[in-house]
Amino acid sequence: MNEPIPSAARELLVLFLTRIVDHPDDVRVVEQERSGVVIFRVSVHPRDIGKVVGRGGRVVKAIRNLVRVAASCEGRRAMVEVGTP
Repeated sequence: MNEPIPSAARELLVLFLTRIVDHPDDVRVVEQERSGVVIFRVSVHPRDIGKVVGRGGRVVKAIRNLVRVAASCEGRRAMVEVGTP
């Protein structure tokens, strides 16, 4: 299973995250593949976690949906997990 990580999904994720946070230099995305699913583990500055999650989780839900669609266009499955360093 040495297929490439869905680059469009990663690029989209990084683009959205760096645009909505106050500390874009602290955005980190680590990719891990498990059982055919690419898991993007996102860490942001502790003060930015609220912006990424959004009220009621709306922002992170939208980001997850967009990343999932971008990955599916490449024939892959993807998940996004958010936390702080």
